[in-house]
Amino acid sequence: MKRYLKHIIKALVLSGMILNGTCSMAAGAKISDATQACLGCHESVTPGIVADWKSGRHSKTTIEDALKKPALERRISIDKVPQGMSGIVIGCAECHMINPAAHKDTFEHNGFKVHVVVTPADCAECHPVERDEYSKNIMSRAYGNLVNNPLYHSLMDSVNGVATFDGKKAVIGKPGQITQDDSCLYCHGTKVEVKGMKTINTSMGEMKFPELSGWPSVGVGRINPDGTNGSCTSCHPRHAFSIEVARKPATCSECHKGPDVPAYKVYSVSKHGNIYAAAESKWNFDAVPWKIGEDFTAPTCATCHISLLVSKGGEVVAKRTHQMSDRLPYRLFGLIYSAAQPKSPDTTIIRNKAGLPLPTELTGEPAAAFLIDARELAARKAKMEAVCLACHAQQWVDGHFARLDESIKTTNEMTLAATKILLAAWDRGLAMGLAQHDSIFNEAIEKMWAEEWLFYANSTRFATAMGGADYGVFADGRWAMSRNIQKMSDWLKFLAAAHKDLHGKAGKNKH
Repeated sequence: MKRYLKHIIKALVLSGMILNGTCSMAAGAKISDATQACLGCHESVTPGIVADWKSGRHSKTTIEDALKKPALERRISIDKVPQGMSGIVIGCAECHMINPAAHKDTFEHNGFKVHVVVTPADCAECHPVERDEYSKNIMSRAYGNLVNNPLYHSLMDSVNGVATFDGKKAVIGKPGQITQDDSCLYCHGTKVEVKGMKTINTSMGEMKFPELSGWPSVGVGRINPDGTNGSCTSCHPRHAFSIEVARKPATCSECHKGPDVPAYKVYSVSKHGNIYAAAESKWNFDAVPWKIGEDFTAPTCATCHISLLVSKGGEVVAKRTHQMSDRLPYRLFGLIYSAAQPKSPDTTIIRNKAGLPLPTELTGEPAAAFLIDARELAARKAKMEAVCLACHAQQWVDGHFARLDESIKTTNEMTLAATKILLAAWDRGLAMGLAQHDSIFNEAIEKMWAEEWLFYANSTRFATAMGGADYGVFADGRWAMSRNIQKMSDWLKFLAAAHKDLHGKAGKNKH
C-alpha cells in the first residue's frame, strides 16, 4: 500500500484538501510535486522541520528569481537553472532526492529515492563556487587532519580515553568511537557510513531507514556517504539555511569557544563584541551585499573571514569567500608553533625535517615547502587589512598588525622554552617520548607542555588579533604561559630527584 502513498498525497494536494498554507506561503512560486508529497506527511510528522523551511528563502524564491538579481546581490553562483528545477522553489525533494546514485544512504521511501545526508555536492547544484572555495578550506578536511595525523590522533585519544588506576599508576584506555564522535569529532566532523537498513515503528507504521554510524553530525569536515567532505549546515543550520544565523558570532562559538580556540570569548570582551552586543538588534544581517556602516557598524566573525562587503557607495571592500583562510596569513591555533597557512587544506601531507606531520620542527623552524610563501602571505594580509581600513586609519591598522606579529613571535618563543624542558625530560629518560614510540601527551610534564601552546599561546594570540586584552594576560594568557613554564621546570627537578632516589644515581632511565 505504501508504494501508492505518493499518488494519494499528490491527489490530495491537487484537490486542495491539504497544504493550503504551504502553497500560499510560497507567494505564487510553484512547489514541485515531489516536495508536496514530502510535506504532506512531514507537516504532521516533523512540523518543526517544515516550519523552519517555510521561514527560509528556499521556500519563497525560484532560481529564475535569484538569477534576476544584480551580480553583487546574488546568493547563488550558477548562471542558468539546473535541469528539473525550472519554476519551482527549493524544497525537500530538490535537496534530498538529488544525485541519488552517488549517495550510499539513498533508500526507497514511499515511492521516492531519498537520501538522509545532504552534502556540499548537493548544495553545489546552485552554489558551486561556494562548494569549491570551501573545499580549499582547512575546515573541509578537519576530520582527516585530526584522525589521520598520528600525533593529533594521540592527543585525541589522551583526551577521550577513560582512565583506570592499577594501584601504582593511571592508565588511559583507548576511547570508543561513540565517545570520539561526541567529543573532538563533534566539531571536526564524523565519518558517516551506512551500516545497513533498520526497521522503525513510526506514526505511519513500520518503515525501513538506513542505519548510519557517525550520525548525527554537523561537523565542518564530516565525511559524507557520497564521499564528499564537509557540512554546509555547520554554519547555515537546516532547514532555513539562514545567512543571518551564519553571520552571527554565536554560530561560530559552537566550536570556537573553549580554551583551545577561545575566539568567541575573546570577541565577546573586545570593543567589537561590545558594540555588537549593544547594537546588533538594529543591524541588517540578511543584506547581500553587506554594507559597512549601514547594515552593521562593527565586525562579526563573518565580516572579517567570509562576507561580501561593500561601502555605502557600493564599492567592493572584500569579496565573498568560503575559504576561511583566504584573508588569513597565519594559523593562530591548533599548532605547537604559529606558522604560515598551509598550501593544501589536507595538512596530513605535511612533513618536517624530522619526518613528523607538523608544519614546523619541534624547535619552531617552519616546514616551508608545505606553507604559503611570503608573496601569498602578504596578499592574504592585505585582504584582511582592507576590511580593517573600512573603519580604521592606516596608522591604527599598522599598529594592530605589528602587535600581532610580536605576539606570534613571543608566544612561539615561550613555546620553545617549554619544548626545551620537555626535550630535556625525554633526553634524560625522565619521561617517555617519540624515541620510545610512546604518546607525547600521556605524562604530566607532557600535558603541561601541550597546555603551553594549545591553551595559553592560543589565547594570547587570539587576544592580540581580536582585542580581548585580558585573555592575553591573566585569563589563560601570558601569566599562564610563564606560570606553566615554571611548573614544567620544577616538575623536571622533581622527576630528576625522584629518579635519583629510586636508582641511587642521576642518569638515564630505561623507563
